[in-house]
Amino acid sequence: MSRPYTMKRRADQQSETRRRIVEAAVELHSSVGPARTNTSMVAERAGVQRHTLYAHFPDERSLLLACSGLVAERDPLPDAEPWRSIADRRERLRVGLQALYGWYGRNADLAGCVLRDVEHHALTREIAELRIMPYMRAYNESLGTDLSPGQRAMLGLMLSYFTWRTLVRESGLDRDATVTMAVHAIDGAG
Repeated sequence: MSRPYTMKRRADQQSETRRRIVEAAVELHSSVGPARTNTSMVAERAGVQRHTLYAHFPDERSLLLACSGLVAERDPLPDAEPWRSIADRRERLRVGLQALYGWYGRNADLAGCVLRDVEHHALTREIAELRIMPYMRAYNESLGTDLSPGQRAMLGLMLSYFTWRTLVRESGLDRDATVTMAVHAIDGAG
């Protein structure tokens, strides 16, 4: 009779170990980035042996997929679909940029490290293409409606995490001021 209980307990322990490994990797990805994170670092932070980590994640790709999945589950990128119904172009831009800049603010450390590593780490680039780029394409499509080519180019610049970081983190603007500035910049690029 104790066998089902033991199996459930073992499954719960395995699930908890897996969660600790993914949490540890996300923490490291937020501080040193995915390209600089290695299995020894993750195992140590999670409090497991490397062979335990490999039992749950046989390769770096499976771990990065689990990490990006956890981040998307906890705080998904904003959905562009509701913005399509906003008829006024400036209001649509304001609402969309407000939502995206809010996400950047909540996820600044992780986004900065991941997007930096996209430039030189093939696996990070692959996972970003899978998890982030569909959203960025939707933002360009939804917010780019009725924009001239120059305005679309400015929109691309204003959607960039690095533009947000420069305006908010480095220049000290608050989110509302940054959104207002971005909408004016896009509008004026016509």
